[in-house]
Amino acid sequence: MREKDKMTIEQPEPFTPGLSKARVRQHAYEMFRDKLPDHPLTLEDWVLAEKDLASTLDADNLPK
Repeated sequence: MREKDKMTIEQPEPFTPGLSKARVRQHAYEMFRDKLPDHPLTLEDWVLAEKDLASTLDADNLPK
């Protein structure tokens, strides 16, 4: 099976209202500490980090 090439991109704008790019970036860097800096984050990584941050904030009843 061929491994799919993942293209790296710049950080996209957050789609979750109330979340800033900086907050998502910080959470992504904490989540993917082992991956960085050798392998830049992909779009899937950014989306996963944003979803994880949003669900964590929602579960803790913290303001976004």
